Amino acid sequence: MTDQAVDTSGPAGAAGTGEPSGAVPPQFFGRERELKELRADIERAGLDTLAGRGSARARVLLIAGRPGSGRSALAAELAGRLAGPASDSASARAGSASSGDYPDGVLRVALTDPDGRRVPTERTARDILGLLGLTGPPGADGDELSEMVREALAVRRVLLFLDDAVDAEQVDPLLPDNPDCLVVATATGPLTGIPGVRPCTIGGLDAGSAVQLLGRIIGQVRITVDPRTAETLAEACGGQPAALVLAGGWLAAHPHASVADVTKQVCELPDDVEQPTGARPLARAFRLVHESLPQAAARILRLLALAPAGLADAHTASALAGCSVSAAQSTLDDFVGLGLLRTNGAALPQYEVPGCLAPMLRALLEARERPAEIQLARARMLERTVRQLQSCRAVTDPEDSPSQRKLAGLPRSLRFSHAESAAAWLRMRQPALLASARAAVEDGELDTLARRLVAALVRALAVHRGTEEAAPELYGLHKLVLDVAERRDLPRETAAALLNLADLDARTGRTQDALTRYRAALDAGRRAKDLYATGRAMESVGGAYAELGDFHRASDWYGRALAQRLTQGERADEARLYGRLGAVHTYAGRYGEALRNWRAAAAGHRRLGDLPAQARALSEAARVQEYAGRPQESLHTCREAVELARQAQDVRLQAALQLRLADTLDRLGDPAAAGLHRAAASRLLGEEGSACEIRSASTES
Repeated sequence: MTDQAVDTSGPAGAAGTGEPSGAVPPQFFGRERELKELRADIERAGLDTLAGRGSARARVLLIAGRPGSGRSALAAELAGRLAGPASDSASARAGSASSGDYPDGVLRVALTDPDGRRVPTERTARDILGLLGLTGPPGADGDELSEMVREALAVRRVLLFLDDAVDAEQVDPLLPDNPDCLVVATATGPLTGIPGVRPCTIGGLDAGSAVQLLGRIIGQVRITVDPRTAETLAEACGGQPAALVLAGGWLAAHPHASVADVTKQVCELPDDVEQPTGARPLARAFRLVHESLPQAAARILRLLALAPAGLADAHTASALAGCSVSAAQSTLDDFVGLGLLRTNGAALPQYEVPGCLAPMLRALLEARERPAEIQLARARMLERTVRQLQSCRAVTDPEDSPSQRKLAGLPRSLRFSHAESAAAWLRMRQPALLASARAAVEDGELDTLARRLVAALVRALAVHRGTEEAAPELYGLHKLVLDVAERRDLPRETAAALLNLADLDARTGRTQDALTRYRAALDAGRRAKDLYATGRAMESVGGAYAELGDFHRASDWYGRALAQRLTQGERADEARLYGRLGAVHTYAGRYGEALRNWRAAAAGHRRLGDLPAQARALSEAARVQEYAGRPQESLHTCREAVELARQAQDVRLQAALQLRLADTLDRLGDPAAAGLHRAAASRLLGEEGSACEIRSASTES
C-alpha cells in the first residue's frame, strides 16, 4: 500500500517524503522557534500527570494554520528530526530531546481528500494498518479497524502524522493507548475535544526565510541584485510558502524577468473580496501563474481538478484534455517547475495537486468550462482508465489467448511490456484507481462506464494481488457495484454483488451478515430469473446455516438447491450438493439420511469420472457407517475408497485412507492388520511425520 501523505500546504520540497523534481531541491527554511516550542511541548506535563496519574495515551501535538502556510512541511520536518538517525544534522540542531525517539518510524496519512471532504475513519485506519504491514478484515467498520490500529500501536514506538484533520472526531479514534508514541496533527484550527492539546499556530515565514526560499528557486544572483524588492515580494505573498513557490516558479520560467516585475504584477492583481484576508496572497500568486500559461496548458491545469484523489499521470492528463500523451507529459513537467504540481520522481511518474491549490482549480474549472465539456472529460478519463486496466490484466494471459491478441491492437502507450511492469503500475496507481471508482459511482451520470471501471479494477487486482490479499479493496468495489445496480434497478448485477459481499462476510466470520446478504441475493436472483444466482444463493444460505449450527435449516436449503440443480442436469453441482447434505445430516446425527446422500455423491462423481472425489465421498460414507455402529460395513466401504484412490494414483489421498482403514481395524480388534495399513501409509508418504497431517486433511474434506 502506498503512503497517503499529501502535503496540503507548503513547498514541494518541504514535505519530508518523496524526492520532488523540478528546480527546487528539498530544503526546509525557518520555523526554528516553532520547532523549539513543539519539542518543548512533548516534555510538558499533561493533565494526567498534573492530576497525579500516569499518562495512558500518546501526546498530541497540533500545528494549526491555513492551507499554504507550510503546516504540513513543519510537521514533516519535526517528524524527521524526531525519528531521524542520530547523525542527522537537523537532529543536532533540534535541542535537548534526542533523535531516534521513535524507532518504529513515522506513519503519515491524510485526513482530508483533495476535494475537501473528510476521509472516513475506516479508510484512514486501513491506510495506517497498511503502513504497518497489517491488513484489516474486509468489510470491517471504522470502530473495529481503529481498535486494530490502537492494538498495533500499543506495542510500538511510532510517530503518527495525521495531516489536515477536519475535527477531533477524526483524530480521537486513532490515538494510540501508548505514551511512548507521539501524534503530530495538522489542521486549520483547534481540535476541540482532545484534552491537553495546545495548538502551535503558524502564519507566514519570517522575511529572511522567505527570501531564502525564493533564492533557492530562482538562484541567489537575482535576489542579490535587488534584495529589498525580494523582501517586498515575500511580503506580498504573505510569507506563505505555497505562494512563494508559485511566484518563484513563475520567475524561474521567465529568466529575463526581474523580481521587481513579478512583485508589481502580484501587487496589482485584484483581490477576491469574498475570500478571507489570509487566503488572498496565495490566490493572487496562483492567478499570476495561471494567467501566464498558454491556453492549452491552462485548460489542462483546470481539468486536473477532476484527477481522482488529486493524483494524475500523463495518461490522465491526456484523456482529460484530449491531447497526446507526450504533450501531456511535457505540460505536467512544466507544472512541476512552476510549483503547481508535485511528483514522486519515479520511473513511472505520478503527479499530485497540492491540497491548497485544489479548491482554486475546482472554482476555475466550474467558472470557465461548460458542464458538458467537464462531463466529456470525465468520460474520456474513465474510458482511458478502463483500457489501461484491461491491458494490465491481459498482460498476464498466455501469448496466444484472445485477450493478448486484443491487447496487441491497443496503442503502444497503453500496453505493458511484461506482468511485472503492469503490477508496478497497478500498485502505484491503486489509490487513484480506487478514488476514481468511488467518484464515478457517486457521480451517477456515467454508470455504464463506472460499472466497466469497477469490473476491470476487480479483475486486475485479483490477477496481480490475488483475491485473498486484495479482499479489503474488493469488498469496497463490490459495494460500489451494488450501489449502481440498486440505483439502476439491475437485479442480476444486484444478486452478483450481494453474493460477492456475502462470501467475504462469511470468510471473515460475519456469518449472520452473510446470511442476510445471501437471502437478499436470492430475492434479486429470482427477480432476474437467474437460475445460477438463485441456485448459488440457496446453497450459500445452507452453508451459512450450517456454520451457525442450524443443521435442520441447512439441510432444507441444500435440498432446495439440489432440486433446482436436478432439473438443470448439472451433474457436478448435484454431486457436490449431495455431499453437503451428507455432511449436515452427519453433524445432526441423522445417519441414515447422511449415508444415502454420501452414496449419491459417490455415484455422481463416478458418472463424472472423478475417482478422487468418489473415493472421498465413500470415505465419508464409511465414517457414517462407523458412527452408526456398523463397523464391518465401514471397513468394506473404506477398502473400496482405498482402491479408488489407488486407481486415481493420488498418493496422499491413498495414504490418508489407509490411516482411516487402520483406525477402523483398531476398533474392530485387529491391531496387526491396522499396523500393516499404517506401514503402507508411511511408505506412500515417504516420511512418517506427514501422516497425521494428511489424516487431518482427509477428515476436513
